[in-house]
Amino acid sequence: MQVKSTVKLNMARIRELTQAAVTALEKTADALFHTEVVQAQVFPFQTGNLQNESTFIDYSDSANGRVRIVSSTPYARRLYFHPEYHFDKGENPNARGEWYEDWLPGGSKADFAPKAFKKFYKEEAGL
Repeated sequence: MQVKSTVKLNMARIRELTQAAVTALEKTADALFHTEVVQAQVFPFQTGNLQNESTFIDYSDSANGRVRIVSSTPYARRLYFHPEYHFDKGENPNARGEWYEDWLPGGSKADFAPKAFKKFYKEEAGL
């Protein structure tokens, strides 16, 4: 018994799906930071500089499946890794160090990013 088959790949659709994944990743990062983290009011907030002007999403490597939330101030690392500081809770009542911990694996909101990515991917890919 001899079997012969031909496989034709729809490269245009594969490119569309790949671009949909990149766009969904960027939208997920945007939703995570601008919606979830900011609304949870966990950032230390004195003047608003760290949360509003100095923290941004770096999309430069999104085509390779990686986006980063970057804080460009010299004191961001010190505040993040020292939860023992007494943060002013006037503007953000939940302000603390390690403010992304809830969204990392094992955190209380760890399922947000995978669910958001799935939703955005379906929208972008037309599935």
